[in-house]
Amino acid sequence: QVQLVESGGGLVQAGGSLRLSCAASGRISSINVMGWYRQAPGKQRELVAAIGTGGSTNYADSVKGRFTISRDNAKNTMYLQMNSLKPEDTAVYYCWAGNNYYDYWGQGTQVTVSS
Repeated sequence: QVQLVESGGGLVQAGGSLRLSCAASGRISSINVMGWYRQAPGKQRELVAAIGTGGSTNYADSVKGRFTISRDNAKNTMYLQMNSLKPEDTAVYYCWAGNNYYDYWGQGTQVTVSS
């Protein structure tokens, strides 16, 4: 099992920045990929960014150039630096970790961007 705990959400004005953190514990060595998803009210959950064990990354088109995903393997922690935030970035952000067999999810953290 893998446990994921997010932190760092909150309320910010448009154009501002936030950094989300995801602390992982448990059988971390079994994880291949980690990432961040988000779900806005009335919308489907969508992938925001992902990072592989080798450090390769990919981003949703809507956040490219504004968000940066990273991981600190020594601290078993993943981050999402969010800059130039827009009201449409408002959502619950979920930390995700996966391998060939299982998906693990955090409890989610609310990000609200005011205009």
